[in-house]
This record gives sequence, structure tokens and C-alpha cells, in this order.
Amino acid sequence: MKYLIGLAFIASITSIICGYVMDVDYAQKLIGFGVLGLFFVVIPLFTYHRWKDRDAKEYMLTKEKIEDMRKKEGDRRKL
Repeated sequence: MKYLIGLAFIASITSIICGYVMDVDYAQKLIGFGVLGLFFVVIPLFTYHRWKDRDAKEYMLTKEKIEDMRKKEGDRRKL
């Protein structure tokens, strides 16, 4: 997965750079496909790759976590 993301990133960046550097009729299409590749392929794959082993409940705000934060805030004010 890591290599697929790297390959897609390099292909997108290369497409964007070639679109700016080359003087051809389809230069704007190269830039556009590069940007679309970044936003619709590379970023979702990267996000999935980084978050696939994590539990979303760790990042949710629950009543227990709010109470723990209030206790910690109260302990800090006593100092």
C-alpha cells in the first residue's frame, strides 16, 4: 500500500510539473489530471493507510472523558 501511494503521488506531481513545463495543447489537462489524482486518489489512500488500525472511539468525546478533563482542570487550579 505504501508503494502504491508513493507511485500515485509521484505520477500526480510529475503530471502537474509536465503540464507547466511542456508547451503542448493538452498541458492544462495534464495539470488537471495531476490535481485530480492527488485529491481523489492519493489523499484518500493515504488517509485510509494511516487510520486503518486505529479505533475511532479513542477520539470521541464521551461523558467519562469530559468528567476526567474537569477533574484534571480542578487539580491544576489547586496548585
